Amino acid sequence: MSNAPLIAPRALVVMGVAGCGKTSVGLGLANALGWAFIEGDAHHAPASIVKMQAGQPLTDEDRWGWLDRLGGMLASEAPVVLSCSALKRVYRDRLRAACPALGFIYLEIDKALALERVAARASGHIFPASLVDSQFQTLEPPTGEAGVVTVSAALPPTEQLAEVLRLLALQETPR
Repeated sequence: MSNAPLIAPRALVVMGVAGCGKTSVGLGLANALGWAFIEGDAHHAPASIVKMQAGQPLTDEDRWGWLDRLGGMLASEAPVVLSCSALKRVYRDRLRAACPALGFIYLEIDKALALERVAARASGHIFPASLVDSQFQTLEPPTGEAGVVTVSAALPPTEQLAEVLRLLALQETPR
């Protein structure tokens, strides 16, 4: 994985498995940059939400329409930060096709910590702890992909955000 600074992305995706902190880091990043924020989970099809709440992992077919919606939003709402699991390379490539000036922040986390965090969420979240294993089974880490920086999700949220900003070399970009 490369942690080389990205060159002027117009949109950023904060990615990783459930429990890594995509929403927290994404919101913090959007606020720091003065960009819009999109919560990817809010745009799942109703059938996909029902499926996840029932403890059933999503398939590629379940995700294509969702990824297309998110890609359209990335392209039309830039500059923007999106929280999205983007677990497979093909998913990331689909988002890149919609918005070529796209960077990714991969929040890397181990399974035990992800499970602990997801299990600690308030009841009613669309993603139950029983699905954490499926996220790791699906995950294709973005090793060697251009335009990706990696940050440890084990860091406290404020340190994650500081590291993201440092790695992206965006902290001095006018807002």
